[in-house]
Amino acid sequence: MNSPQSPVGNCLDVQSFINAQPLSRYQWRVVILCFLIVFLDGLDTAAMGFIAPALSQDWGIDRASLGPVMSAALIGMVFGALGSGPLADRFGRKVVLVVAVLVFGGFSLASAYSTNVDQLLVLRFLTGLGLGAGMPNATTLLSEYTPERHKSLLVTGMFCGFNLGMAAGGFVSAKLIPMYGWHSLLLIGGVLPLILTLVLVVWLPESARFLVVRNRSIELVRKALAPINPAVVAQAASFSVPEQKTVKARNVFAVIFSGTYSTGTLLLWLTYFMGLVIVYLLTSWLPTLMRDSGASMEQAAFIGALFQFGGVLSAVGVGWAMDRFNPHKVIGIFYLLAGVFAYAVGQSLGNITLLATLVLVAGMCVNGAQSAMPSLAARFYPTQGRATGVSWMLGIGRFGAILGAWMGATLLGLGWNFEQVLTALVIPAALATAAVLIKGMVSHADAT
Repeated sequence: MNSPQSPVGNCLDVQSFINAQPLSRYQWRVVILCFLIVFLDGLDTAAMGFIAPALSQDWGIDRASLGPVMSAALIGMVFGALGSGPLADRFGRKVVLVVAVLVFGGFSLASAYSTNVDQLLVLRFLTGLGLGAGMPNATTLLSEYTPERHKSLLVTGMFCGFNLGMAAGGFVSAKLIPMYGWHSLLLIGGVLPLILTLVLVVWLPESARFLVVRNRSIELVRKALAPINPAVVAQAASFSVPEQKTVKARNVFAVIFSGTYSTGTLLLWLTYFMGLVIVYLLTSWLPTLMRDSGASMEQAAFIGALFQFGGVLSAVGVGWAMDRFNPHKVIGIFYLLAGVFAYAVGQSLGNITLLATLVLVAGMCVNGAQSAMPSLAARFYPTQGRATGVSWMLGIGRFGAILGAWMGATLLGLGWNFEQVLTALVIPAALATAAVLIKGMVSHADAT
């Protein structure tokens, strides 16, 4: 009788093979590299929120004028995410990831030398193209190298690098901007990804599951899998993945909008959209709201960073819970709590210690839930459409990010105060909770 890790009839099922192995150093390398991609993605994504007060003061412009610049990278991220998924499902995860990191690093570096709002707007849009392509494809690649028993934990843990990167932007900017100006954060956000690009070219492997479903050569698949367990891989004459038997569509959109996946796709979009309304309203405007309420620039940056850091603290716990309990219910509870604590933040302006604590907890809730969503999507879609399914959820969700940033500018322009803006976030939190719970009831099966 064959063991689960032995090739059956000289044909090795890639996912069964990965499931049967302990995590290898090779797989941990994939985890670390994908973590670094999303860490720098988060650093660059949050940069405008942290440099906005200093930029406004340096250029002598009001905060309303920064609204388009705040949204420029987010708009670019929409196009980057929507375009990169189909490309990755056709040409490979690695090539798209390398180009994405090169693009957002290069244009972030160029943004540091902007001299007016129009230049910065264009460069942030171009930066966003790379940022939007990075996260979904890092999620997809990592999910295809992880065993089922650890998939949510590892993917969600990797994705918390995004929150850590955003938090790092706040902690770093609190120290650097008063000393070296707003340019310094963009310089760091440009140089580090360019260095990482070279590392990815050498050390990041292509997805073995992708190579199988695209009918690439046996030797390429063997090379991708051999570092996990060379003895078992050497016995295989061919390789397969479960989806080859059940998913026949070659068009990626036919896969994610087939009868099995269509309802789940729309509910994933709605959930992620509403979550990003909350995240980006707070990410883009919390430092400014704090400044308007009398906090120093250092305090505003620090408390803004706490919101992102909260996601780092909770993401691994959310992923662990998803591997053991109903993942839809786990995420739904966190969205529900996010609305409760966002409201509480709005009621705590008079006490800086309480405010900082509640911002941290609110960040744990909403960023923990958001970090878990790419893992939920990666589990849901088959290999043939996984990169497209994940990237389109993130891409459509970016419209929520744009709405959140725009809402902040609009509500502040209408004269809303800190308490009113935070209370309004209860609505998207409730909608995200409902959408993910409904998906769990009507479209809950994972791809195998």
